Amino acid sequence: MKIIIVDDDTLVSTSLKTIIEANENFKVIATASNGAEAIRLYKEHIPDILLMDIRMGRVSGLDAAEEILNTFPKAKILFLTTFADDEYIVKALKIGAKGYILKQHYNSIVPALNAVCSGQNVFGEQIISKLPTVAFDMENKKDYKEYGLLDKEYVIIKLVAKGLSNKEIAKEIYLGEGTVRNYLSVILDKLNLRDRTQLAIFYFNNLQK
Repeated sequence: MKIIIVDDDTLVSTSLKTIIEANENFKVIATASNGAEAIRLYKEHIPDILLMDIRMGRVSGLDAAEEILNTFPKAKILFLTTFADDEYIVKALKIGAKGYILKQHYNSIVPALNAVCSGQNVFGEQIISKLPTVAFDMENKKDYKEYGLLDKEYVIIKLVAKGLSNKEIAKEIYLGEGTVRNYLSVILDKLNLRDRTQLAIFYFNNLQK
């Protein structure tokens, strides 16, 4: 698999190249130090994965990713950054990045590359914990915790009430479709409900403000 690394710290790029190429499945074919170079190199090489930092000079990683994905919608872009800012996470999700992991979790880099290569979306544990709050406005909800519901369970109930299918929910909150089915099974058991219709009715009667 061909990888391009984009980071404005040369030492980081060199270290990443060493870590990645220790796995025989990957070859780092180019490195860049800013988003403008990333765009040029992506067009030139069409790598399997673009591994990119977010905060960089000239053109940021997010802006570069957005431009690349507008031209190459199937591009696989994995963000590797030290910043877990909500604003960055939201934009990364909206533009269609395949993953967002933190540099300090360097042991997860190669597994993340493997996962992205196989078509999965990858978000570090710290990022996943933020998804329900950064992706949805939950300020006006009633207290769903009195029903023993978790944040993500509430989000799924809300999407069911909007009429979304399991596949659509999975895409919306970046989970596998099977994981959504498992969540729904747990939710129905918790609330002693039979099906999605009852769940939607429960939401409108008890959770919607």
